[in-house]
Amino acid sequence: MHVLLSGIVGSTAYGLAHAGSDLDRLGLFAAPTEELHGLHRPSESHVTTSPDRTLHEAAKWCRLALGGNPTASELVWLPEELYEVRTPLGEELIAIRTGLLSERAVRNSYLGYATQQFRKLTTRDTSDPVTRARAAKHARHLIRLVRQGVGLHETGRLEIRLADPAEVRAFGERIADRPELATALLADAEDRFARPGVLPAAPDEAPVESWLRRVRAAHLAAAA
Repeated sequence: MHVLLSGIVGSTAYGLAHAGSDLDRLGLFAAPTEELHGLHRPSESHVTTSPDRTLHEAAKWCRLALGGNPTASELVWLPEELYEVRTPLGEELIAIRTGLLSERAVRNSYLGYATQQFRKLTTRDTSDPVTRARAAKHARHLIRLVRQGVGLHETGRLEIRLADPAEVRAFGERIADRPELATALLADAEDRFARPGVLPAAPDEAPVESWLRRVRAAHLAAAA
């Protein structure tokens, strides 16, 4: 497996980690090109625990990112110190990251995922300490997704590190106890997404296609 780009994501990247938080890693790899020509294609994702790591094959990662997937997308927007593997091809991908963005995909993905977190909040029995802690986590993710999505829509940049993690944690605790507090947050996000932003209507797939073809060419001999 040839890892092209990987780094630390999740709560550590957002600034929300606390004692006992898991250390999550995300990356992308290139399958040997010859393996893509056979009857059975190689696995497109590898997920492990202890350590917690998710690796997506290059083509799958591109499809996820072009679709606005928040988890996949953050890989190319990490703070410098959180990268653990940065190959030349990985650097090239970071350089074309803005071309992966599009207005509809960002809105649908970020607002959609935030709404999913809200639904989870409304079904949690917070009288139990374990589910109460999960509700607070859902609330923090909701706040983060709204902020990141709106930020992308309005500025074209994905800010991974939250400017005020302590405030986000405190607000998340309040939302966990009173999920209805999140409705105003979601409504404001919908309103801001409805206004003109800076993202194009469709992503620029040509540089992504060109990058992926360079990946395939670079890893053709590796399979021989």
